[in-house]
Amino acid sequence: MMSEADLQILQSGTETELEAMLKRFNTANEKVFTFPDLKPEMKEKYVNALLNRFEQNLQPETCIACLQAFRVFSREKTNMDTLTSERSLRLLMKLAGIEYYAAEPGENVAIQNGNQDVMIEGQKCLCNLIFNSTTAQQFCSKTSCVDGVVQRLKTYGDPELKFDVKFYDMRILFLLTALPACVDTRPRVRYELHGFTYLMEVLDLTLRACEEDNRLLSDTEVDLCSEILKILFNLTVALEKKSADEEEDAHFMRLVSILRDLLLCRTASKEKKQDLKSHTVNLLINIPTDFYEELLTPLNESDICGVENKDIEFDGKNMEAIISLLDFLQSRLDSPMKNVKEKLSPILHCLVEASRHNRSIRKFCRLRVLPPLRSEVMRLPEEGNSLRNKLCKLLTSPITEIKDLVAHFLFILCKENVGRMVKYTGYGNCSGLLAQLGLLKMKEVYNKGDYSSDSEESDTEEYAELRGKINPVTGRYEEEKPGPMEGMTDEQKEYEAEELLKVMDKLQRQGVIQPCLVGEDGKPKPVEHVLELLEQGGASASSSSANAGPSSAPDATDTG
Repeated sequence: MMSEADLQILQSGTETELEAMLKRFNTANEKVFTFPDLKPEMKEKYVNALLNRFEQNLQPETCIACLQAFRVFSREKTNMDTLTSERSLRLLMKLAGIEYYAAEPGENVAIQNGNQDVMIEGQKCLCNLIFNSTTAQQFCSKTSCVDGVVQRLKTYGDPELKFDVKFYDMRILFLLTALPACVDTRPRVRYELHGFTYLMEVLDLTLRACEEDNRLLSDTEVDLCSEILKILFNLTVALEKKSADEEEDAHFMRLVSILRDLLLCRTASKEKKQDLKSHTVNLLINIPTDFYEELLTPLNESDICGVENKDIEFDGKNMEAIISLLDFLQSRLDSPMKNVKEKLSPILHCLVEASRHNRSIRKFCRLRVLPPLRSEVMRLPEEGNSLRNKLCKLLTSPITEIKDLVAHFLFILCKENVGRMVKYTGYGNCSGLLAQLGLLKMKEVYNKGDYSSDSEESDTEEYAELRGKINPVTGRYEEEKPGPMEGMTDEQKEYEAEELLKVMDKLQRQGVIQPCLVGEDGKPKPVEHVLELLEQGGASASSSSANAGPSSAPDATDTG
């Protein structure tokens, strides 16, 4: 921490002395985030001395050293009154160049020698204060800070403007549209300041520049695009359209078209590509489903040449964006299963909505995720390395949100046909969804989606040969086994049934199991006593709500 001599230099030393002292201080505190031994009154003296220096005409190097010292103090969340005063915040906005871009025409607002390195340090200080202080959040969201950042977006095509200026602008705007104290900033940025349009322009400008130069998207460009996508997410989350006008629809159509380009762009590193896809998927969730069609582009016959292009063509449309989404799902499933909910929820939610509301996307996803069954019926649906196998494994996940999203995704791909769902996943795996929807009896018709009635696939020869010996509960081919009661007399069978009832009754009274019957609504209904099971065919009728299977194989014929 600064000594008395350092404080004297900070308050009245020469610029050379000041710069040398601050460089020592900044180096010593480069990784320090708290100052438990620093008294509030001393911190106030240091900060005020720095603010006084900001008002002087310092050389850029000295000003940068002062801002770096200020940033060290701004890391601590306590005793921030002087740091977040109006005087302090306005000086930082001025040094960051924000006040210049927010100024009215003809208004003269000086910038610190126009030095972009000074601007960047000022932006970093503002980021810290906005993140750590509600006072700073409220002040910046209600003053010209937001206006200045949005207006500077118009200059991002200038090749002389440094990347860090753009990046920290976006970091500031992200914080001011994300934090709870700034909720009013979102509609203001989107509608009053037209930030929605300017942000899309920056994304489009970045992509076009790479395309024209025939180069990969650099890591810094990916970082900038990711920050913009995070801001666009904030501007669209839980924010209703002002009106169903053509301009608003045009904005969404253009945005989805840009998101498609981001999904397909080439990046310098694979890790950054995954990050970019993640932010793109998050934003797609907020987009009205009517505009998912923009993910697909027409594919002329003249464009289809070779096997590679034929793989991306479906129904006369280019499916590269959907392939990219499915590949992203595959990569998430293949990665170590940590933070499963955070990793899988967005992409599953995105694919559910896209498949539910776009017929072409649903049909294509079905071909990729649930291709016609062949010899793989010899093993359980959850065994193997295919996308279907990995999704079926998640149908019994203890994470409810993931389990439900996977079940609904597969159910939609099956056109909400119970028989087909059982065919591809096994009754045991999908019984949770069937119970939730009241379809355990497998007699009800559940067809809420707008699905075509034309046939998309018939059973393969391999599946047709094995179909009679596929256990509908497990979804796997099984050799016929002798009945467990074969050779027993009626008296022996009755004895075994009574013993089973006794065991079930004991487990029920101990709270280990809860026997159920399927009610009239197709959902499991708990029984008060196990003897109720005899009323619908004996104790073997249903011992649990999740594992009971149909008495015969479901109709496995596919109709679309």
